Amino acid sequence: MEIKKITDPAFRKYGRLVTNVDFTELIEALKTKTPLPEGVGYEPSVPALEATATAKQLKTITFGELPIEVGYCNGHNTKLNALEYHRNSEINVAATDAVLLVGMQQDIADDFTYDTAKVEAFLLPAGQAAEIYATTLHYAPCSLSPEGFRVGIVLPAGTNYPLDEAHKPGEDKLITAKNKWLIGHKDGGLDANAFIGLKGENIDIAK
Repeated sequence: MEIKKITDPAFRKYGRLVTNVDFTELIEALKTKTPLPEGVGYEPSVPALEATATAKQLKTITFGELPIEVGYCNGHNTKLNALEYHRNSEINVAATDAVLLVGMQQDIADDFTYDTAKVEAFLLPAGQAAEIYATTLHYAPCSLSPEGFRVGIVLPAGTNYPLDEAHKPGEDKLITAKNKWLIGHKDGGLDANAFIGLKGENIDIAK
């Protein structure tokens, strides 16, 4: 599929570049203090990342002094597999080049299915950070090379942690973790409890 630059006007409905924060220290910590698994690894909160000056700026400036968590999503991946959304923006910080596969929550059908033909791909270059809006569907980044990807993930504190209650009817059936609504693909290798609602191809950027 076509991979557009993150600066392409087509990205504006999905998010924006974050340019008023110094990401140097966080990017260095991502490179030296987080693992790079063969598959995809995600940790919502990592003390070594949250101790950086970047994290303080993100809390103060980008999240308006709300409590935040700073983690990572690292590894090797070329497929869509699923799409998720939150009730707030997410900041993605690229320590390496990474491809973001995104869509719009507004395109989810009334039965909570979504056509993967609507997904677009954007290259987030190493050293840059993007705010992914709350209405933007997204999931694990993709890698362009065998070296894999390292991306910092910044969200309000508590996001993506285990649920305290059962969620079943309506949109609630999409909730798989705190502040996380997920729609999976049948070929995405997801947990058996995930809602499978992605229709169409399980996009693979390597093809």
